[in-house]
Amino acid sequence: MSVIEVARTLAGHTGAVNSVAFSPDGSLLATASEDTTARLWNVATGETVHTLAGHCEPVFAAAFSPGRAIVATVSADDTPRVWDVASGRLIHELKGHTLPVFGIAFSPDGLMMATTSYDASVRLWNPTTGQAGPTLAGHTDIVYAARFSPDGRILVTAGGDSTSRLWDTATGACRHVLAGHEGIVSSAAFSPDGKIVATASFDGTVRLWDSATGARVQALTGHSETVWGATFSPDGVLLATASEDATVRLWVAATGAGLRTLEGHTDSVFMTAFSPDGTALASASYDSTVRLWDPVSGKTVSTLTGHSNAVNFVAFSPDGKLLATASADATARLWAR
Repeated sequence: MSVIEVARTLAGHTGAVNSVAFSPDGSLLATASEDTTARLWNVATGETVHTLAGHCEPVFAAAFSPGRAIVATVSADDTPRVWDVASGRLIHELKGHTLPVFGIAFSPDGLMMATTSYDASVRLWNPTTGQAGPTLAGHTDIVYAARFSPDGRILVTAGGDSTSRLWDTATGACRHVLAGHEGIVSSAAFSPDGKIVATASFDGTVRLWDSATGARVQALTGHSETVWGATFSPDGVLLATASEDATVRLWVAATGAGLRTLEGHTDSVFMTAFSPDGTALASASYDSTVRLWDPVSGKTVSTLTGHSNAVNFVAFSPDGKLLATASADATARLWAR
């Protein structure tokens, strides 16, 4: 088993770190925290570049625009914010949601941003001007996540009402309701070619859908508890799922056939991430560790220890040489592969 070294421990937050995100060029890392702030860090030095202060409730997530010039944050204070990366200055407060805003996503061209909320709505924004676009109404419970298709024309959302929905981003019209899960839909993702949508649910299953027709392609069963997330490999061949049952499962994305179960964690696995070249899979767990797996053999390559509380999020740098982790212990860490 190889050893992965801690390159940097990013300390400064005073509450749990909920998420991490690399800038497109890999030089900065954004962290979002329960302490009501987000921070931008210099990846090379581990120093704080800017503290993004202004939210008055926990910050759930931060995301860079594809062009790197801006970073957006979402919070329990109902108001997404857009910040200038270079100066750390607040550019826009986006008013409209009436309850906490949980999810955020940029379109591939960076010209559109989607936010999801406990108010059961999804809103589209122009992140450069702060202008509101269509409000996507139809879900009847919390909307947990949104993801754009690779061409930016479709948005998929994951709802507490046990459905996912596919939306036309130009008009805001709902194209398809993906119904069939028997529990909250915790996440949704497009395959790299945009043809398939994977949804993960509290009902312990993952479902694959045709993004053009909304028809269900496969139901993936095997997990014994909530499935928190489903992630496609960069080439679209594999699908990795993370579950409350403390396992990760790998599936053939085209057929839904189960390949292998990755065992080793001792508590819920909250999310997974493939390296950009697809040769490694990282899993973040409430057991305070991250594991790196070989997707081909299913074997643990390395167990990353050091966090003293649950690991909430994991992300690879664009070049795949670094791994960032966010933890309830109020730190983020950078690991060198």
